Amino acid sequence: MDLMLHPRNTDFVWRERSASLRRLSPAQASQYDEQGFVVLDNVFSPERMDEVAAAIDPIEARVEQFLKTQPGGKLFIARADEITFSTHLVLQSELFTSFVREPAFAEIAHDLVGPDVRLYWDQAVYKKPGTEAPFPWHQDNGYTYVEPQQYLTCWVALTDANTENGCPWVLPGVHRRGTLAHQTTDLGFVCVEEPDIEPVAAPVGKGGIVVLSSLTPHSTGANRTGDARKAYIVQFAPDGAMVYPRGPEGLEAPDQTGVPVDAAGRQFPVLIGGVRAEPT
Repeated sequence: MDLMLHPRNTDFVWRERSASLRRLSPAQASQYDEQGFVVLDNVFSPERMDEVAAAIDPIEARVEQFLKTQPGGKLFIARADEITFSTHLVLQSELFTSFVREPAFAEIAHDLVGPDVRLYWDQAVYKKPGTEAPFPWHQDNGYTYVEPQQYLTCWVALTDANTENGCPWVLPGVHRRGTLAHQTTDLGFVCVEEPDIEPVAAPVGKGGIVVLSSLTPHSTGANRTGDARKAYIVQFAPDGAMVYPRGPEGLEAPDQTGVPVDAAGRQFPVLIGGVRAEPT
């Protein structure tokens, strides 16, 4: 593929995983290094997923109602009756704060990010029944550039996610190039329009996690079922990371000032010196 790099991506080198693994097997860690993703099944119980989804549902319903007040029922990449994004849930309930502090996340972050890790972002994404439009090929670091570029996305399946209702698809191996340039479209940012390598589906059962690098191009397909596909996206970045929000010159403004990933209340430590952080 003829891919353009993000202007800030000038000297990226992929950092290998931790030598000491707590959650992933060596085979799983190797797959993550080589392909940019790995599926972990049955991390959480169905009952826990029901509890989390039940807490998200009323928040998402308010998001849906707000979208319907917007021109065309659309705001940025969210579309009423199709796809919604409920962000910063950890600011809304202790249930979410407790969930993102689960040992499973700390162990995965230890294995793939490092000994000192913060929560970077959390959001629920609901893809509604009958949504035909795919979510375009993108890297998470293509939306808002973070340095170091290599952080972690945990795509938690609150419901079964399969090829019929919009599970993730990935382009394996591309993550090793670092952040790509992205173009803006009506459906979202795009780094690849027509990939010439074979996409790989990553179906995952309720309670499982699709673990993705922030640099792995991924997409989700249509939801052709009668039920919403629900996911909770939890992202972790190394302590000391800097985020470069879009400025007046756009996402790729070369002189944009970085902001530390330490926003009060929502970008708290989850690992300090390899030890799971306790709430303060």
